[in-house]
Amino acid sequence: MFSLQAMFGKGDRFYTLLEASAQAARQSAQALGELLAQPSELRSLEQFKLARQREKNLAAEISLALVDTFVTPLEREDIEGLSAALYKIPKHVEKFAERWVLVSERIGDVDFTARAAMLERACTVIEEMVALLRKGMHIDRMKALNDRLQVIEGEADRLILELYRDTYTNEMDPLCYLLRRDLFELLEKAIDRCRDAGNVVYTVVLKNS
Repeated sequence: MFSLQAMFGKGDRFYTLLEASAQAARQSAQALGELLAQPSELRSLEQFKLARQREKNLAAEISLALVDTFVTPLEREDIEGLSAALYKIPKHVEKFAERWVLVSERIGDVDFTARAAMLERACTVIEEMVALLRKGMHIDRMKALNDRLQVIEGEADRLILELYRDTYTNEMDPLCYLLRRDLFELLEKAIDRCRDAGNVVYTVVLKNS
């Protein structure tokens, strides 16, 4: 016998998986802030690998659930799009962390702490936006959160531009210049992925409101 309770229970599963994915993204950003504050002898990439693997497992579970579930709480392409956007956040955070650990002694005194804090703030907003999906399409609340995310992204872009400006002006070593630019671009991409995830969530709300 067809069970409405079972149908909606499976729908609830998608919200749970997406919320866990948003949490993993936020944890990777938090780990970056902790990494930047640690002395070189204590630095470890294990948290980033765990967050990335968790995100990968969640994305795979979401894909499998879409195959197994006839009725979904949101359109399938929206679930897939949000899952993909969330997965890319810890992916770029891990890339930044790996390269920063390798070259931090080579690039001189570049402080990424404020930019990492911006990334964590953006991920916290994303986590809140994803959690709201389960509670209904609160368009005003979601718009306010998306606006906050855009403000964070704009401020992060300004801070990263300051890093670029300082490097263009003062860095005379070509290799050091390239290493710094690579790190700036990776951090910028991580913040941009937060924006992308927020845009997906906001679009979902607009479509269903």
